[in-house]
Amino acid sequence: MSFETVLLTIAVSYLIGSFPTAYLVGRLNNVNIFEIGSGNMGTANATRALGMKWGGVVWGVDIVKGIVAVLLARGLLYPHLGWANVLGALFVIVGHNWSIFATLITGRVRGGKGAATWWGTFILLVPAPIVALVALLFAGIIALTRYISLGVLTSVAVGAAAIVLLIMGNSGGLALGQGELPEIYLLYALVAGAIIFIRHKANIERLIAGTERRLGERA
Repeated sequence: MSFETVLLTIAVSYLIGSFPTAYLVGRLNNVNIFEIGSGNMGTANATRALGMKWGGVVWGVDIVKGIVAVLLARGLLYPHLGWANVLGALFVIVGHNWSIFATLITGRVRGGKGAATWWGTFILLVPAPIVALVALLFAGIIALTRYISLGVLTSVAVGAAAIVLLIMGNSGGLALGQGELPEIYLLYALVAGAIIFIRHKANIERLIAGTERRLGERA
């Protein structure tokens, strides 16, 4: 694993994450996503600005960004798959949250909050039964409360905790028939979780204050 290949993996993952999905989808609908609602380049703001259909498109493409970045990282850093998974996953989320393309478009550092892109990475890094359980939790919270941010924060926290427990328990992965998760995944769980919680700071404050917008409310 050469230093140059690691840098290339980081750069490629970051650029994939930086792809401004919500901005481009907004432009297709004659809307500047940076000038409406929260001004955030993510699914929640796109849904409020453009409706459920286009919000779903943004969500799907941003998930694919996470998947593609991890798969490309695996190819670049093979056979160091643990490091490939973690670097690809972390830097595609960083790229989404602090997008170079959004920065060039707006003249200031902009991006999303990382939820959909995190899901794309989580799907590839974690055993399928855990993914399914966390996805059910995510969907259930949104269905009951209509708070997207609460669903995101809960699922990311539970997903990170599941990774930590699988690694620290040492036998959890084997019990699921998936093999043990590498210890380097602790870095992914903690750093990715911290990034997403930091980006959702304002949402957390609004949830506490009872002023957070619910799913279906237009910007």
